[in-house]
Amino acid sequence: MIIVTLKEGDTIDKALKKLKRKFEKTGIARELRDRQKFTKPSERKREVQSKALYVQRMISKQMNG
Repeated sequence: MIIVTLKEGDTIDKALKKLKRKFEKTGIARELRDRQKFTKPSERKREVQSKALYVQRMISKQMNG
């Protein structure tokens, strides 16, 4: 459970902002999205490899100009 403590005089907007930040840091939303459908281990591996290849290409483009 995520708990947000407020100081006296804090607005609800500030509290919501803190809650959203904590929610994102814990990774609950990402885990929920990942668990909505089953992905085979081979598909996960392929996705990780393609992301790594993409990042590597972007870095090489930046280095080469």
